[in-house]
Amino acid sequence: MPLGTPYLGHTGRPGIPLGFKIYGDKGTLSGSVFKYDFIPSGPGEKIHKDVLLEKDKYPADTTEPDIEIHTAPATRGHMIDFLQAIDTGGKPVADIEQGHISTASCIIANMAMQLGRPLAYDPVKKIIVNDPEATKLLQRPYRQPWVHP
Repeated sequence: MPLGTPYLGHTGRPGIPLGFKIYGDKGTLSGSVFKYDFIPSGPGEKIHKDVLLEKDKYPADTTEPDIEIHTAPATRGHMIDFLQAIDTGGKPVADIEQGHISTASCIIANMAMQLGRPLAYDPVKKIIVNDPEATKLLQRPYRQPWVHP
């Protein structure tokens, strides 16, 4: 693959169904939700890290009723970060704006697939550029008596 070409897909390694590989001019980074490896292209040491799951670091959390333990959760880390942001008046790592951008990107990608054409979003005007039909899909009808602002 050309330099800088990312790869995402099946790894062919038992127990690691999906992973990524990024080829750069300083080396190759490969990883999955379980671990990552960096192999330098020149002098330097290989770097390997296994993921430390919160459930392994804080086993008491697994006894919490209805807690969602996934492959690599960050429940406690996000809570601590959120409380620090409140104390300092700063933004948390998982800021609502980042959540909006991530969600909007997925919604617009799904709209493009549904409509069968590429879409360009203008975040300032909050419209799909030159596409009133697609822009109309950005809103859903509100229940009466509520109206979209």
